[in-house]
Amino acid sequence: MSTKTKTTKAKSKKENLAALGLPALWERFKEATGETTKSPNKKFLVRRIEGALAARAVEPAPAEEPQRPTRTSAHATPVAEPEPETTLAESTLPKPRGRFASMTVEELQTKYLEVVGRSTGSDDRRYLIWKIREAEKGRINVGPRKTRARDGEPLDVKILPLRLEADVADKMDEAWRAKGIKNRMEFLRGAIGHYLAHLGARDAAALFTNAGTTGA
Repeated sequence: MSTKTKTTKAKSKKENLAALGLPALWERFKEATGETTKSPNKKFLVRRIEGALAARAVEPAPAEEPQRPTRTSAHATPVAEPEPETTLAESTLPKPRGRFASMTVEELQTKYLEVVGRSTGSDDRRYLIWKIREAEKGRINVGPRKTRARDGEPLDVKILPLRLEADVADKMDEAWRAKGIKNRMEFLRGAIGHYLAHLGARDAAALFTNAGTTGA
């Protein structure tokens, strides 16, 4: 395939992603990275999806264990095994680095936190390895993600993990919607502030008084 043909196909694929609506992009994002998001930024979503797909394309699959030789009769004539054929794809794919090849998903997530500077919920080995390499090469931003308050000043934010069973989350959403709360973030921030006040931590609770005004 010519370079021009490859470039055309890659461009077409990118355009197809950009043409998708947000719900479809969120679904593709989850399939590609193993993470969930509701980000309205389509350029960010497309870039992350393409990065994860690119990582899968270049990372070789784990080698299969060699089959054990079957027992043969003592009088059987030995047959020379054919030399394994080396395909073009096998010869061009990069070999995984030794430090990554033996690491578990949990160890890769720990390395991701160390190098990228923020945690991840992804359990995709190839995506994690690709992201770590990109951070080591200085190709991506590292450290906590930043958002901006209404005055335009950047804020340091932390993404807190919260895993709930689907039916529990559905019941929770029904409850806050019935009370006219605008969104889940406003509900969670208000709930945290209320409980902190109940615990007597009024200074911390005061930080949640204007829950949702700066966005997250």
